[in-house]
Amino acid sequence: MKTSLLILTFLLISLTGFSQTTPPKDTTKYWTIHGQNTLLINQSSFSNWAAGGVNSIAANITLDYDFNYKKGVWSWDNKAIAGYGLSKQNGIGWRKNDDRIILNSLLGRQASKFWLYTFYMNFQTQFTKGYSYDATGARTLISAPFAPAYLTLGPGMAYKKSDNFRINISPAAARITIVQNDSLSNLGSFGVDPGKKSLFEFGASLDAYYKVNIATNIAFENILKLYSNYLKQPGNIYMDYTANIFMKVNKLVTVNAGVELISDPNAKIPVQKNGVTEYHSLLQTKQIFGAGLTYKF
Repeated sequence: MKTSLLILTFLLISLTGFSQTTPPKDTTKYWTIHGQNTLLINQSSFSNWAAGGVNSIAANITLDYDFNYKKGVWSWDNKAIAGYGLSKQNGIGWRKNDDRIILNSLLGRQASKFWLYTFYMNFQTQFTKGYSYDATGARTLISAPFAPAYLTLGPGMAYKKSDNFRINISPAAARITIVQNDSLSNLGSFGVDPGKKSLFEFGASLDAYYKVNIATNIAFENILKLYSNYLKQPGNIYMDYTANIFMKVNKLVTVNAGVELISDPNAKIPVQKNGVTEYHSLLQTKQIFGAGLTYKF
């Protein structure tokens, strides 16, 4: 947990630094650089409250940057996301509620007005170890930095109406799952053979993004990733869907709500049944809601 607190402190300092310093303008002709830093706070407190309740506090920080290049028929869109969050409830202590590093890159050559020939790359991992907890509070390690890490890449075609609506399809995409933690590797976590540190898959991928303003100062964002492995059980499709609502109060204050659903046939979650630990592939869900500060540039 000390590592978790250090990471959160570092990200908070980064956010403060960005919010106080105007970044230098990009003087290059073909690059567009922009991003946003968001800090969300959630807090509940009860005292002699007849209906009951548990005191809690949570803090989440997200750094989201875009580095896009456009020259003639060529374009190169890059996105980097780093997110981390901690929550605390009375009697439970600190536990993380968000932990992600995401790098996306899409190189494209114009084929027609809205279509591009593309080469796509996505990389995902996390900062710190992750645990599942049973009813007694005992924890079991289920993930770690680079355990897993996912690298997906391949050629394809993209339909891009605007920066707020695009779909990329790759019918020949490689996906590499990395499990660098020895104990998770020995368990065969995330689909690797026990004792192995990686899993290679070859199949088809779809990556879609859609953002729309549903009302004044309210935006609805959708992100969908799908992957089917041709080499083994192609019907067991990996799915990662995220929906976010951003409500702007003023230039700096926002209210954000988000939900993420992940269906990963290779991710086995420990479940206690009659005192025995069993591992199952379950639908993973994450919800975040809070008010805080957002600084855009």
